[in-house]
Amino acid sequence: MKYFIRSLKYFCALCVLCIAIMYLNRLVGTARLTVPETFEVMFHTPRGMMLPVVILLLAAFYPKFGFVVRQVEGDIVENRKQILNAFRSEGFSLRSEDEEGMIFRADNWGKKILLLGEDELKVSQYGQWIRIEGIRRGVARVQYRLDSYLEMIHHEKNE
Repeated sequence: MKYFIRSLKYFCALCVLCIAIMYLNRLVGTARLTVPETFEVMFHTPRGMMLPVVILLLAAFYPKFGFVVRQVEGDIVENRKQILNAFRSEGFSLRSEDEEGMIFRADNWGKKILLLGEDELKVSQYGQWIRIEGIRRGVARVQYRLDSYLEMIHHEKNE
């Protein structure tokens, strides 16, 4: 069910983006057709049907490639300060914590909307790795930041 809801959210976001581009083209004067005429062309020509089909395919496969698990070498207990700083600098704050790990959520509504409400990132320990899972955009940014923070600490210890 979660997969279907994520696909539906992404479908709606892509439709809004498509309509916004159509209105923007009309507003700027680069489109000769009105927005209703553009929709008519889109749904009544074989070439025009490509965009709705691509939107459906992207929405259908979004949950498969839009959510990831990444790992950074470290320890949740030892590197707690770096983890909190990495998430804070990317606009996330700690919402809950238990023996399994930590859960972070976006701090503001703008970020939540940009992440389509999928702003929950989970951090857990997996062997010698800190495991981060959630939406790709959030995970990639936090992973990069956390990796650089941990690298700085490692570098300072070796000096």
